[in-house]
Amino acid sequence: MSQPHRGLLITLDGPKGAGKSTTARNVGRDLERRGLAVHVTTQPSRNQLGEIARSKTDTYRGLTLACLVAADRYHHLAHELRPRRDAGEIVICDRYVASSFVLQQMDGVPLDFVEAINAHADLPDLAVILTADPTIAAARIARRGSHDRFHTDVSTSAREVELYSKAAKRLAELGHEVVTLDTTGAMPDQIARRIGDHIAALVDVPGPRLGSA
Repeated sequence: MSQPHRGLLITLDGPKGAGKSTTARNVGRDLERRGLAVHVTTQPSRNQLGEIARSKTDTYRGLTLACLVAADRYHHLAHELRPRRDAGEIVICDRYVASSFVLQQMDGVPLDFVEAINAHADLPDLAVILTADPTIAAARIARRGSHDRFHTDVSTSAREVELYSKAAKRLAELGHEVVTLDTTGAMPDQIARRIGDHIAALVDVPGPRLGSA
């Protein structure tokens, strides 16, 4: 049975092929086994704005796509993330601001513009950045197939890994609590347990609640 606890926003970002979606599901199950109330979600969201941003990357590019993703993020925060968090759930969000820092830069958008349009997004209680060897990440993508124009070969994987490393440093500078984990040689359940340990420790740590921006 889920026990009452303060709500948290936990974000999970990283290059494609690092195992974000699998990790998000595994972390959710790990926390549920610990008796914690969990809600796992994703960005772009599953609402109308998010589905457009997710499925129309060949149509919308550059500044247009960056603004579309940011608009979906604010809608998602207002209608799903904040209500769930404020109800005492641990919200695990697969992709958040770090992904915009990386993918929009890969799409030719200056970082300062991406930061400006995401400046009012809530800071997560914990920002997890997954990483992986670019060759391994590219091989994982090739096995299951790439679904958008951002991932073509090992060179784009290498660029993505590099940008996520820089994004992790930038998030720390902006006041995020950041944990970076390499998934290259780790089993998915090991990664999930490590993240679960970080989150479980936060549940009982008193601190300021995130405010709605």
